[in-house]
Amino acid sequence: MSEPRRLEVLRAIVEDYVHSREPVGSKALVERHQLGVSAATIRNDMAALEEEGLIVAPHTSSGRVPTEQGYRRFVDRIGDVRPLSAAERRAIQSLIAGADDIDDVLERTVRLLAHLTHQVAVIQVPQHTDATVRHIELVGLGSGQVLAVLISTTGKVDQRVVMTPPDTTDEDLLTLKSAFLAAGGGRRLNELSDAAAAAVDHLPARLQTAGRTLAAALGTLGDNSAVDRIVMAGTANLARSTGDFPLTITPVLEALEEQVVLLRLFSEMELDARGIAVRIGSENSYGGLTETSVIATGYGPGETAKMGILGPTRMDYPSSMAAVRAVARYLSRILAG
Repeated sequence: MSEPRRLEVLRAIVEDYVHSREPVGSKALVERHQLGVSAATIRNDMAALEEEGLIVAPHTSSGRVPTEQGYRRFVDRIGDVRPLSAAERRAIQSLIAGADDIDDVLERTVRLLAHLTHQVAVIQVPQHTDATVRHIELVGLGSGQVLAVLISTTGKVDQRVVMTPPDTTDEDLLTLKSAFLAAGGGRRLNELSDAAAAAVDHLPARLQTAGRTLAAALGTLGDNSAVDRIVMAGTANLARSTGDFPLTITPVLEALEEQVVLLRLFSEMELDARGIAVRIGSENSYGGLTETSVIATGYGPGETAKMGILGPTRMDYPSSMAAVRAVARYLSRILAG
């Protein structure tokens, strides 16, 4: 019995099942694929694949569907990840290139990846331990409202509306901004809180109240900018795949809400020689994700942060792997520029 032909039969079963969601029989394989052998030979190959645990009959029909082990064998035998089409590359460039700042870039990227793959897309926002304060802006909005803006050396912009005493003037805000910049400019983001609070001690008494409020807000913005978080898009795509989850998608949705679960999973995934990591079904050790597959890759300086997609095990692995890697590479070029 030919091992290469058996694997071709497995590939054909995976491809047909991914696109039709229907169990695949030997007759369909003969009709749809140029396997060069009879239906009887294919049935023998399918019996061998079933004995190996790579395919299974979901009920009493003659059709078969891939198992987790079958998907794993299929994914491991995917050679070079194919490049995206010219149209797909243009779509990536046109959507991401016009972004204004790092947050906009990541939001556009995650939406694009969800659109290309029809899965949930996730990007880990990298923790810039060496990022520092580039600029602080305080903008009066009237009635005591002030927009506090923090810009880091990574280009990330964080802002928050804060209530200060109603008599706080634009001149007061200019004084406060100068004091905060003198104390916190060039410092690491997680040091801004202490630096801004210390600067308040040297302010005139009439600015103490507004100063403490704004120092606390800037400290929070600095702390938030320095921690790991994720950006996600395409959760609604799961609703189109409810048939792929035997009971309910609720555990998956709950796991997605727990950002720490995804961050931990990303940290555990090691890239293979193709620059891709794939976890299938029960390979995901977190309870809510054991019926999903996750495809991830690194991006950015040193590729220490990861991005990828999550969806049912019945997914188009070759196209999804190609999309994840291509979008990650383009995002890395944007960030490097």
